[in-house]
Amino acid sequence: MNILEFSLLIWLGSTATGFVGALTGLGGGVVLVPFLTLVFDVDIRYAIGASLISVIATSSGAAAAYVKEGFTNMRIGMFLEIATTLGALLGASLAAWMPTSVIAIIFGVVLLYSAYLSSRPLPEQLDGGPPDPLATRLRMNGHCPTTLGPQSYRVHRVPLGFSLMALAGVLSGLLGIGSGAVKVLAMDQVMRIPFKVSTTTSNFMIGVTAAASAGVYLNRGYIDPGLSMPVMLGVLVGSLLGARVLVRARTRLLRTTFALVIVALGFQMIYNGLTGRL
Repeated sequence: MNILEFSLLIWLGSTATGFVGALTGLGGGVVLVPFLTLVFDVDIRYAIGASLISVIATSSGAAAAYVKEGFTNMRIGMFLEIATTLGALLGASLAAWMPTSVIAIIFGVVLLYSAYLSSRPLPEQLDGGPPDPLATRLRMNGHCPTTLGPQSYRVHRVPLGFSLMALAGVLSGLLGIGSGAVKVLAMDQVMRIPFKVSTTTSNFMIGVTAAASAGVYLNRGYIDPGLSMPVMLGVLVGSLLGARVLVRARTRLLRTTFALVIVALGFQMIYNGLTGRL
């Protein structure tokens, strides 16, 4: 396989991962890292570096479309980004000395637990009880487009959501996944934000989180331009296509896609980590 063929295959695979990432709020990295390591035998740290670059592109592409459609809550995103950025710097620092097999196992466990939570969704209610006082003070409550017109929603348990976002940042820096899985679940099931608002706000946030981590990986030489370029271009195209589909998709279908993709990848990553293949 020559360089052109390799780059083309990487681009096609990255386009598919970007499409799935935009639909589920994962940012593409959660599928991309296993794709690069399991299919093309790329060292997991270089795969994470390329993934972080692609996550920045995904956020830039999909987030603009979501903001235009009126789904993204920018106040929530900007506040929670404080926690994720600090966590991302910590996670990227940990990745430097942690064995790749351990990183792969942690990756798989995170994916399986995310799939488990996603399989037990809370009933989606746009206005379920009194909002968190902090959410009211920060004017986080908002409204989102629906087929029946704009519907209001209230934000709950902001301190707990903020704490989970710090964990999401650590996972982003450690695993290069943009931490969309934890972010979506924290906003959807802890803060009780509508699922489409959670996924779109996650896409808005992941670029800043990934940029903080990417700086650490770049400084340590784990970002290869020859790998990162086709990955970034593919994920960007896929994320733009996914953004167009999301606004018309059903929430149940999104949850099913979310769970099926990450449970399969979770088992595969754990297996390869335990057997020392990564």
